[in-house]
Amino acid sequence: MKIAIIGTGYVGLVTGTCFAKKGHDVICVDVIQEKVDMINQAIPPIYEEGLEELLKQTVKEGRLKATLDFKEAIQKSEIIFICVGTPSFSNGLLDDKYVRSAATSIAQAFQEGQEYKVVVVKSTCNPGTTTDIVKPILEKSKLTSGKDFGVGMNPEFLREGVALKDFLAPDRIVIGGNDERSQQLIAKTYEGFEAPILQVDPTTAEIIKLASNSFLAMKISFINEIANIAEKIGSDVSSIAQGVGMDERISNKFLRAGLGYGGSCFPKDVSALYQKSKELNVPSKLLEATIEANKIQPLRAIKLLKETLEEESLKDKRIAILGFAFKPDTDDVRDAVSVPIIEKLLAEGAIVYATDPVAMKNFKKEIENENLHLLSSIEDVLISAEGCILVTEWKEYKDISPAKFLELMKNPILIDGRRAYEHDRFIESDVKYKAIGLGNK
Repeated sequence: MKIAIIGTGYVGLVTGTCFAKKGHDVICVDVIQEKVDMINQAIPPIYEEGLEELLKQTVKEGRLKATLDFKEAIQKSEIIFICVGTPSFSNGLLDDKYVRSAATSIAQAFQEGQEYKVVVVKSTCNPGTTTDIVKPILEKSKLTSGKDFGVGMNPEFLREGVALKDFLAPDRIVIGGNDERSQQLIAKTYEGFEAPILQVDPTTAEIIKLASNSFLAMKISFINEIANIAEKIGSDVSSIAQGVGMDERISNKFLRAGLGYGGSCFPKDVSALYQKSKELNVPSKLLEATIEANKIQPLRAIKLLKETLEEESLKDKRIAILGFAFKPDTDDVRDAVSVPIIEKLLAEGAIVYATDPVAMKNFKKEIENENLHLLSSIEDVLISAEGCILVTEWKEYKDISPAKFLELMKNPILIDGRRAYEHDRFIESDVKYKAIGLGNK
């Protein structure tokens, strides 16, 4: 099929590249010349494991190209995916301005007598966006919905770091079409995918996306609260999570305690669904509690650090931070817990030395402070430190031995915010090791 992808950010580029790998002819559209040039040179403007190799392959084969020309891309395509960003408003709802803009540009590119096309929203949206906003904008083209074009919603369920795998081997494909013809054409793009397909209306598809991420975020906040309880009682939350997860109704997925969730999806999706529930006058207490629990969880690391130091003040203490990205294998720092942790340390007068293998460039835009030093070397970050907090469980950080912490740090205190280390190795050493939900071990 001939596919147009509007927006070449994280979702758009992964979607376009993977569809091209499946044999479709893909045109990626963006408004930034630099991004278009990079894609045509097979250089991904974002970091994602395996994306560079796949992009090189699909560009070389002529299956994928990028352009600034909306009109050409729309007119040459059978199906158009809107993959633009939907940032959060201050009230938590999702801003649909880029979706509106994309829909307007598509409508302007429509031509009377054109072959039937389907416009599919892939961006995560407030419920009702596809039907109540995108469809009316497209109808301004004077073409008729259902006759000249179709409208649909096809949510993405991509995890950063394993997005290619998630796209090419999904556990389900949700297709929200405004009629059967639209649904069938969207489904045609997924021929050859071995996954169950659920066909629903567009609004239901939008809610499925928000509800899925909200439920996973809720599981994370739940196990983090259990971890905090376990810490006080003296139990290890890992054993608790294992026992709970053995129940097949619950499963052990997303029951790993830590400093909380972050990234481009969970925080904004939970907030969007919660705000929508309030707008509909059925406010969700569960979603509200999930948001609040996640907001305070990162600060557990600082509390553990103070308890281990046996000092209330962090003023002039040299503190090491390992990791900025909200998870390993990505450079994404959106809503990453590293931000509130470092902000709190700086507010308490600490001198912070921090590093990340790939997210350094993005993090530089988040915080500027004379007491924050961003360094590329793990050794330079740890040397003379009076405490260290592991924020992101990159492999190179997990491989640091107790001996290395003892050798470099002035006061070898390690706060394992991700339960990444084999704690017995550290407890048997002279490193003062603490972890979220570890209890008396």
